[in-house]
Amino acid sequence: MSMKRTDLEKKLAKKLDGRLKSSLPPQRFAQGAAAAAQDTKAKKEAAPKLVPLACRLPADLVARLRERAVAHEGGIHGLMTEAAEAWLAKKA
Repeated sequence: MSMKRTDLEKKLAKKLDGRLKSSLPPQRFAQGAAAAAQDTKAKKEAAPKLVPLACRLPADLVARLRERAVAHEGGIHGLMTEAAEAWLAKKA
């Protein structure tokens, strides 16, 4: 005899409920929650604060910057940081 669809759904729900009750809570909710919070706090403090900067540049200059950024280890962000620091050092 086959089961009705509603009975089948109830049985599956009971199975799922039993699995959820028998499994351990994830570490982020258990004793490891404090350690995880400290890890994320340390990561936030260690990361440098980056501020977005928008400017309008000629298309040919942007193309040259992109070509150099491909070979640069920091990408376009590192290249622009070095260029701005060099320019500010030169002006000072």
